[in-house]
Amino acid sequence: MSASVEREKYGPEARRLPFERGTDGPRVVLVGVDGSRTSLRAAAYAAGLARRQGAGLVVVFVSSPAPYAAMMSGVVAGAVQQTHDELAADLRAECRRGAEELGVPVTFLCRRGDAYAELCAAADESRADLVVVGSSEQAGHRLVGSVATRLVRTGRWPVVVVP
Repeated sequence: MSASVEREKYGPEARRLPFERGTDGPRVVLVGVDGSRTSLRAAAYAAGLARRQGAGLVVVFVSSPAPYAAMMSGVVAGAVQQTHDELAADLRAECRRGAEELGVPVTFLCRRGDAYAELCAAADESRADLVVVGSSEQAGHRLVGSVATRLVRTGRWPVVVVP
């Protein structure tokens, strides 16, 4: 489990229903966002689905340390952290605004670590019925696999990959 998880809730209270997989539709939709175009499209898709299904929406932003972070100077590392903090604040504000406009119960999670591992942990903790992510726009992911590909291969939840 992640050492540092921020959790904020917006919008109406979620309907309290007994947990049961395989019902008429998802009760908890989890979406991973990172600020990219595809992740924002995935968030819009997930929010619309949650609204139509009367489900709760869990939005997860994972701040992943760069592989070369240990080699960065303090000034550069501070700038990278500031950029992540600003992105998290923007996403948090957008979640709050969307929850109010759509009337959807939204939980915003800000986690640190590996995106795949943190999304899996968040999906398990929130008992997600569906995981939505955007497709990767990075060319290297065609060779080594993206977070979306790894989530699909895990096979623990239905996964929607939004282009």
